[in-house]
Amino acid sequence: MSQDHDSTSQAPLARFFDALEENTIALILGLMTLITFVNVTLRYVFNTSLIWGLEAVLILFAWVVLLGISYGFKKTTHLGVDAVVNMLPTRGQRVLAILSALACLAYALLLMKGAWDYWAPFAGLQPTEGRWFPTGFTENTRDRAFYITDQVPMLEIFRWLEDAINYGERYDKLPRVVPYAILPFAAALILLRVVQATIRVIQGKQNTLIVSHEAEEEVERVAHGENEE
Repeated sequence: MSQDHDSTSQAPLARFFDALEENTIALILGLMTLITFVNVTLRYVFNTSLIWGLEAVLILFAWVVLLGISYGFKKTTHLGVDAVVNMLPTRGQRVLAILSALACLAYALLLMKGAWDYWAPFAGLQPTEGRWFPTGFTENTRDRAFYITDQVPMLEIFRWLEDAINYGERYDKLPRVVPYAILPFAAALILLRVVQATIRVIQGKQNTLIVSHEAEEEVERVAHGENEE
């Protein structure tokens, strides 16, 4: 039994969050395209450029990749190799699917810890103790809240961070805590999606964490149709 992703069969709340995630990813892609287009136009037509354009696009690209990872788990669109799995009987496939889901869950937990530990000093917070899993919070970690981006200008909506984490010192560029915030947020979202996928696999509502062969067959069908034309 494969998971049904038909939006018409989803609850209103699920459809709302689907639309929110999809629109957020689409908005980021649109901003990347717009900034790149404007920068190219300025460079080749007016012999100038947005000095912060490339850095902003790189930040947005990192955001869309990390959000896309969690969305891929939600929609079962990640690619994988299942040649060996398909050689096993149904029971064996189910056991391996559960084991792979648990492995992904362990990885997501490690990713969540690493993301927090990297981001926390930029927010004036403390990273966790423990090599593999958090056992508490460290003390006296060097504060990195004063670190700023290279060229991205400071946005007025984030001025409150100056008093909150930078001891009232004014930022002349966007502080790194803002773009880096995607790390713990996306890691937490990935962890949530993996937990949900693991539960579906255990309940038998989903066969695997990777894209099904139905998608491959659909691509082949479309390809054959184009060739015939």
